[in-house]
Amino acid sequence: MQYILLVRLSPEGIDATLENPRTPLDAERSISIPGVSALGIYAVLGPYDFTAIIDAPDNDAAARWSIAFSARIRGEITTMPAVPLSHLEGPRARDRAEQASEPLPGQASG
Repeated sequence: MQYILLVRLSPEGIDATLENPRTPLDAERSISIPGVSALGIYAVLGPYDFTAIIDAPDNDAAARWSIAFSARIRGEITTMPAVPLSHLEGPRARDRAEQASEPLPGQASG
């Protein structure tokens, strides 16, 4: 299951990221939660500083990753499960769908 994380840095997190723009990437790479992989971290404009997308086997694993990431980047994170649109159409539509959603940039399809 995929999760979207919306990240707001604390003042200390902003300072750390300005000093070393690789801070979020370094934080992502330092976290090892079984079954969880980060699919991408993106700087964004608006009320959030970053958005991360992770793949996790369940909510518990996603929560552990989110907490670890938040501690390392010194930020506040809102974590939301991402439900593919095909899942809203019911089981038959899911069975027919080859892929639940479009691949993320840089990911191979299929």
